Amino acid sequence: MRATWREQAMVAGGRTRPGMLDVARLAGVSHQTVSRVLNEHPNVRESTRIKVVQAIEELGYRRNSAARALVTQRSGTLGIVTTGSEHYGPSRTLAVVERAAREAGYFVAVATAMHPTPDMVTSIFDRFLDQAVEGAVVIAPTEEIAAAARNASADLPVLMIAATPKWEPGQHALSVDQGAGARMVAEHLIELGHRDVVHVAGPVDWFDARARARGWHATLAEAGIRARADRLGDWTAASGYAIGQELLENLPTAVFASNDHMALGLLRAFAEAGVHVPGQVSVVGFDDVTGSDHYFPPLTTVQQDFTVLGRRALEALIDLIVGVPVNTEQVPPTLVPRASTGPASR
Repeated sequence: MRATWREQAMVAGGRTRPGMLDVARLAGVSHQTVSRVLNEHPNVRESTRIKVVQAIEELGYRRNSAARALVTQRSGTLGIVTTGSEHYGPSRTLAVVERAAREAGYFVAVATAMHPTPDMVTSIFDRFLDQAVEGAVVIAPTEEIAAAARNASADLPVLMIAATPKWEPGQHALSVDQGAGARMVAEHLIELGHRDVVHVAGPVDWFDARARARGWHATLAEAGIRARADRLGDWTAASGYAIGQELLENLPTAVFASNDHMALGLLRAFAEAGVHVPGQVSVVGFDDVTGSDHYFPPLTTVQQDFTVLGRRALEALIDLIVGVPVNTEQVPPTLVPRASTGPASR
């Protein structure tokens, strides 16, 4: 016997009851249209409204009664969407935003989208609406999750935490200024006399990696320095180690790794080969991860103030919710010079 639409929705979505996305699929409309019908929005065709109502009845969809608080009163609940990444930036961002929300008296619903698709993120937002979430923070390190969240954010105030170019009108993003951090690294090395330099970049689909590479190359170009071609890493110490071994064949005077873990791999490769840091080559990282001051030698790096980022993100989201102008000025980073950088060796 063929499963009913309701049974199919429950199996496919892994839910105990159908959600707004299932109603939208059955009615052949967008989830935004379903939301407008549920909220009795006047700008919905009668024929469309009838299709949505019929789909609701067929599926047995029942919107959580608390969801009506989304348009009638404050629920005190915020949503956070994350990829579940274990990398330092996204994981620290999740921790500080969640803590800032709790300290401000909000309950936080966290949803993880490991491999986000538009339908998956739409389903998450559907659940948020059912839970009367007032607004959501989306930790979007890659274009994949940012695009999915943009498509799903029509009915809920959304703040992206992503180092992206400007959004379309009505969309908002906040981040630490990644490009400024990379500029600080370049200026630091230039002041130390380095001209033969190379950047170990992060994955090209990460906004942070792109912004750091742009800031690095722009600063060197302004100084009339042509850097070597970037070497592409994957944020891991293992990739930094492999690239460090390759660089031994033609050692530059300085290497800027796009995060501290790749810098750690570089330091090991150089140490094993008997290359002195910073006597023969200087190494700089990015993030100031816990313990980077105990690398050997202690690592020069860029510190991101995630505490300030979390506080500003919460303030910006609340401003979005209440409809006042939003401050999305980027959070400034800080260069932390340590013993892994010194004057150019040649």
